[in-house]
Amino acid sequence: MPIATLHAHLLGALNPAPAETRRLFHGRGRCWPGLEQITVDWLQGVLLVSLFREPPEGQLATLEQMLRTLAASPGWPGQAILIQHRYLPDSPGQWLLGEPSEHRVIDEDGLCYQLDLGLKQNTGLFLDMRYGRRWVREQAAGKRVLNLFAYTCGFSVAAIAGGAEQVINLDMARSALSRGRDNHRLNGHDLGRVGFLGHELFKSWGKVRKSGPYDLIIIDPPTFQKGSFVLTQDYSKILRRLPELLNEGGTVLACVNDPAIGPDFLIEGMAAEAPGLVFVERLANPPEFADSDPVGGLKALVFRQG
Repeated sequence: MPIATLHAHLLGALNPAPAETRRLFHGRGRCWPGLEQITVDWLQGVLLVSLFREPPEGQLATLEQMLRTLAASPGWPGQAILIQHRYLPDSPGQWLLGEPSEHRVIDEDGLCYQLDLGLKQNTGLFLDMRYGRRWVREQAAGKRVLNLFAYTCGFSVAAIAGGAEQVINLDMARSALSRGRDNHRLNGHDLGRVGFLGHELFKSWGKVRKSGPYDLIIIDPPTFQKGSFVLTQDYSKILRRLPELLNEGGTVLACVNDPAIGPDFLIEGMAAEAPGLVFVERLANPPEFADSDPVGGLKALVFRQG
């Protein structure tokens, strides 16, 4: 039974519970037959169970009973369990156990981030990008950084923690950038070194250039954003602008998180639009995000001006 398999996996993953926020179960990696629609995250006291498709008849009740059994097991470290129905409009959250806590501060690599639980489709931090944030932190010392599609500024927090001279964050969602400011404040960062541009990228190249040139540019777009960005059509428009935005010897971290699109999309796109930028490496994904198809997981590729 798939739910019995999930129960056994979670018992092992929570004994002991991770000290920091982690994905515990990644069904979307298609390594667990019958559980492809389920992910489970440990948010340091809150167990977040996300359902990406409507469960087969009877499975939701079985899942809920399993989670109650898990919470009753000896040594259960949690305070609450939240089931998020991502397949429904607005992705409603269902607090199965414990007191609802819509806002929660968590740790990753010693840095703090505030999450929104059960309120929006996404919590505010994409856990599969943990190694990407770590890489940025390791690369950032003394650099001017441009963070495109910044969302809640996770890369920016990592860059300032790594000693970046300045970070410019651009995202059309001003509420996400506001949460980014909160994240910097949580970590005691000097906001004088951080800029926030609440604009649609393709209408704002002048503002982006004004704060440049940059030593490191991060591109982590959505696959599809209605009315503003379609990855397969619009990514090339960003790549061709990179030479005018980068300092000599500058670096780009370019990302794609569409299971249907492989790394060649970025490698070939960069060769066509910005041939002076040479592919260096693809960053590894955290082991908890194992995928049956290497093309299926997150693609985070590093390019450097030759």
